[in-house]
Amino acid sequence: MKPSSAPKKISRAQARNAVLLNQFATPGLGSLLAGRKLAGSGQLVLSVVGFALVTLWFVQMMMRYYGQMFGDTTVHNPVVLGNLLIGGGLFALAWVWSLQTGFSLLREASKVSLDSLETFAAGQVKMEPAKIILALSTLPQWARHGEIISRTFAFKDFPAAMKFVNAVAELAEQAQHHPDVDIRWNKVTLALTTHDAGGLTEKDFELARQLDREGKSQPAV
Repeated sequence: MKPSSAPKKISRAQARNAVLLNQFATPGLGSLLAGRKLAGSGQLVLSVVGFALVTLWFVQMMMRYYGQMFGDTTVHNPVVLGNLLIGGGLFALAWVWSLQTGFSLLREASKVSLDSLETFAAGQVKMEPAKIILALSTLPQWARHGEIISRTFAFKDFPAAMKFVNAVAELAEQAQHHPDVDIRWNKVTLALTTHDAGGLTEKDFELARQLDREGKSQPAV
């Protein structure tokens, strides 16, 4: 199955880094690294073209200055000032656009953190056996072993398996819920339980559903 084209959820640290790159390095670079490819590409193109035009204006001004210094005849060229105005305007537009994207990323990261907190609080209650059976029926590839549910994911090779493990780590950090991980070359076994609750909770099944979706987006055997 092809991975979803929707932007992945972003953490506060990732959003903050994207804003810093956009505003204090290169507009658009932070947006691209945060997964906002369309906006980031547009911002980067505007900033690069704008910077190039401003650089061209500077070179033209230096040529005029040195021409006057050595007595060369210099003809006034209105295009020189136009390069500065257009280039500065494009770069400013890229900067403002990237700032808007940065605010959007920060709002999204705050929502992800709030959702994770709500899931964390709700997931502290141990589920009743009947609810566990019902929840497990929606996860046919997961097996229950006492107070633990587990599943083995198989991939085409070791690098693909490690890419999945890195994605699992990011999801686990966002959910503040960490599975046990066992790696055997191209196979990754994940085991879930909520130790604080003394057994299985909704948190385990919610994370299992997210892991299933992530597993589908990775190249399988």
